[in-house]
Amino acid sequence: MSQLFYLKECSSTNDEISKFLLYKNSDFIGLHTFNQTKGRGQYGNVWTPTAGKNLAYTLAVNTQNILCSDFIFNYYTAIIVRDFLANLADYDVKIKWPNDIILKGKKIVGILIEKKKINQNNYFIIGTGINILQDKFEKISTAGSLLTQTGQEFDIEDLSLRLHKFLSEKLKNIPSDQEILDRFNKNLFRKDEISVFEIEKERQNGIIRNADKKGELWIELEKDGMCSFYHKEVKLLY
Repeated sequence: MSQLFYLKECSSTNDEISKFLLYKNSDFIGLHTFNQTKGRGQYGNVWTPTAGKNLAYTLAVNTQNILCSDFIFNYYTAIIVRDFLANLADYDVKIKWPNDIILKGKKIVGILIEKKKINQNNYFIIGTGINILQDKFEKISTAGSLLTQTGQEFDIEDLSLRLHKFLSEKLKNIPSDQEILDRFNKNLFRKDEISVFEIEKERQNGIIRNADKKGELWIELEKDGMCSFYHKEVKLLY
């Protein structure tokens, strides 16, 4: 059964979601707030939204019916969040490996997926932060919002309801691993374009070629040729 809960304020929707998984068969339980005070990003990064202007949303998905690997599941989650935003904004939306969502060159969504055991059940805890109405990003030049990138003011409550319904439905019917991999690479940010990367504190030109089923990104580097990287081993400087 799919349900969406709301908190006026919370530290982190990923941390608070466990309080709403009350039944043995809890699945597709969502929690959202427009005032998250201690949001977390990938690998300990901090995500700090502006109260009342952005969405922090978490969906708990029971793992018992998820047959794909964790890496493929992460890719698919990024794909369906991308699809939701692309339908909403009617713009070309890309996935910055491994799972940031880019609209017109700016990051507007960050995704943090964790695996937790709660009440004897294993869950994927999918945390999604979407910048919606924020119009200034002084400290983060690469960030934007739906407002800054499209000029449109979206209703954040309506967007939350639509997102929960869209993700819940799409995660009930996960396609094949190959289809997921193909769709992920089709929408990969700066794929087959010359970009600048930082690797072990050194800059080097390279071209993103593809992401693979093991979660690695393959880059054809100017000096070192074709190399694969896990997250945090390489930084895309655009």
